[in-house]
Amino acid sequence: MTLKALTSPVLTPFRHGFYTRLGGASSGIFEGLNCGQGSSDQSEIVAINRARVAQDMGIPADNLVGIHQTHSADVVVATQPFDEKPKADGVVTTTQGLALAILTADCQPVLFADATAGVIGAAHAGWRGVVDGVLENTVETMVSLGAKRDTIQAVVGPCISQPAYEVGQEFLEEFMDHDSRYSRFFVNGTTAGKYQFDLPAFGVNALRSAGIKNAEWIKACTYSDADLFYSYRRTTHRGEADYGRLISTISLEQV
Repeated sequence: MTLKALTSPVLTPFRHGFYTRLGGASSGIFEGLNCGQGSSDQSEIVAINRARVAQDMGIPADNLVGIHQTHSADVVVATQPFDEKPKADGVVTTTQGLALAILTADCQPVLFADATAGVIGAAHAGWRGVVDGVLENTVETMVSLGAKRDTIQAVVGPCISQPAYEVGQEFLEEFMDHDSRYSRFFVNGTTAGKYQFDLPAFGVNALRSAGIKNAEWIKACTYSDADLFYSYRRTTHRGEADYGRLISTISLEQV
């Protein structure tokens, strides 16, 4: 089975992909393209999966540049492949031949591009990272390398959608403590005292607040489509031991 990646015209002309789980070598609960080196999947199989993505992106496997994601607001600049993955949740480059890579399994993978300035970025944006400013910091880092807010474009890839993201009162109150206007990202849940949170709308709002006019969600829910996507929440609900990680990548190579 060949790899399947979702793409967006917003990120044209750069080669990019929000990869699904199709086309990988993993089996069992990880069946498909599990690219999570931190999962309990066989490391040799994960390496094969990552090599397939690199080949699809037209780069050597070592040039698939990832970071050690920690749900932070930290952003780093990549000028070459990292000897050791830095702890960060955003990465930016102006270097040809690198493909920036983000891993997710319900959180938002966000890819950025400024075609005029030749600057790209990628961010892992769970709710905590968005609240703390990872998307704004990724934009700021791109600007520091010559990008302009009005020419940066951003796309939120497959992530958990509002109907699948039920949360409790404490979760809602934490958002209200930050900004009462965040209430618009919540609706009442199907059970009393529960709410449904709109993560992709929250992410797109943060991008637009950071000055990115052309920001959109690709409108694919990781939880609801088990054939295409891994999902931490779905795995938890099923009582499975572990879950795969999706990979999203972008490079300065043009298609």
